[in-house]
Amino acid sequence: MLLPLIPVFLSYVLSFVYVGIYWNNHHLLHASHRVTRPILWANLHLLFWLSLLPFATGWMGENHFGAAPSALYGVVLLMAAIAYWILQQCIIASQGPDSLLKRAVGSDWKGKLSPVLYVLVALLWLVPDRRIEKALTERNNHHG
Repeated sequence: MLLPLIPVFLSYVLSFVYVGIYWNNHHLLHASHRVTRPILWANLHLLFWLSLLPFATGWMGENHFGAAPSALYGVVLLMAAIAYWILQQCIIASQGPDSLLKRAVGSDWKGKLSPVLYVLVALLWLVPDRRIEKALTERNNHHG
């Protein structure tokens, strides 16, 4: 039966959405009139963190969104967000004071808010869910 695979599938879908978001926003490289070594290294840095998503996704899905796998997933997402910001800053630096990308992103409230949300989600899942423990205790007291 496929029912036990639902957590694995849901974690895959979630990761696909994140990779899709980065893929769609990766066009920021088109704003660069030249590619420098720092841009290449920053792009590789982003790719490294995104390459860890399948591992974190699989571990999280296989462990039914347990605390440690979910926290690791959040850390990978946080590091990918930081790597994306670094790439963005490298492109802006290469363009100089009249940076097209800097004008395009403006204050970048979405870019600044995303890492905070990743950290909050990771912290949320680091705390064990006491509802399950409570339900098990009540069941054991009722049947014991």
